[in-house]
Amino acid sequence: MIRRLRRAVRRVYRSTVDLSHPARSPLGSAVVNCVIYEDGIRQPGDCPVDEAVRRVRKSGKGFVWIGLHEPGETEFKGLAELFGLHPLAVEDAVHAHQRPKVQSYDGALFAVFKTCRYVEHEALTATSEVVDTGELMVFTGADFVITIRHGRHGSLGPLRERLEAAPERLAMGTSSVLHAIADQVVDDSLAVADAVQDDIDHVETAVFNESAGRAGKGDAGRIYQLKRELLELKRAVAPLDRPLDMLANRTLPGVTPQVRPYFRDVADHLARLTDQIAAFDNLLDSILQAHLAQVTVAQNEDMRKITAWAAIVAVPTMVCGIYGMNFEHMPGLGWTYGYPSVIAVMATACYVLHRSFRRNGWL
Repeated sequence: MIRRLRRAVRRVYRSTVDLSHPARSPLGSAVVNCVIYEDGIRQPGDCPVDEAVRRVRKSGKGFVWIGLHEPGETEFKGLAELFGLHPLAVEDAVHAHQRPKVQSYDGALFAVFKTCRYVEHEALTATSEVVDTGELMVFTGADFVITIRHGRHGSLGPLRERLEAAPERLAMGTSSVLHAIADQVVDDSLAVADAVQDDIDHVETAVFNESAGRAGKGDAGRIYQLKRELLELKRAVAPLDRPLDMLANRTLPGVTPQVRPYFRDVADHLARLTDQIAAFDNLLDSILQAHLAQVTVAQNEDMRKITAWAAIVAVPTMVCGIYGMNFEHMPGLGWTYGYPSVIAVMATACYVLHRSFRRNGWL
């Protein structure tokens, strides 16, 4: 019940409209939007990228924020030439599949972030997808911000709206946008970690539920799948430590001193997230070991039962074997009550052994 309620809350707070979908862009197949900000205020109207850049550089204040979704080499070539972006950074931005990093190129910053999304599922199985990742690249300069999104999620539309509602933050320059993006990436990853914790709690309950009996025999596959998905989250989060440390403590182009404390705050959140993921990994190891111990105990119980029944069956087998040797002179062969007496002795011996094994917990 609690699990369903948490899923419902996550669905309510999830953005129902992807504001960065290229199909809604009036500016091209890859360019999602192009907006000019002056003194933290969004300037009305949309205009082509070259016109926006000309206006910003002519006025000498503000910056232009260009958002793109999975641009191709041809589509991005014009922007790269317009802003003088380094070819290596352009190649990384177009082809994606990069490790999170922050690099400086000729007075501009190039940052790569891994975005994370929790994949909703009714029941966790050995093949369930739990964590889905994408990529977000950011170019920042003195008068421009270029964001490139790869993947089905990680829309920056809601983030843009929140920043526009706080113009004093946008007035701090392009580094404030970079901070807001880094903060959203880490916060989204924290939300994913909290959701993964629900799955871990569910698996833990199933493993240690005594009434589950043999129903928990498939828990090893679910635990292993959770560990794989947790590794996916760790690959997206752990490499962010060094880039955030650089942004918080080093002098980088475009990162103003008043914005650095904000990056330190994001780094603190990242440290908490990293510790949480490490704790989850250790917990899953413990759960897996406990499950394997339970399997071993169950196998031992089965072997004890088999051994006990084999010992019980061995008594009549031994007696029947002795009297089946067909010797002429054997005691009791000519006795009228020999057969029922032997049957009674075998039944009594089997009963005594069965009761003894039951008393010792073998049956």
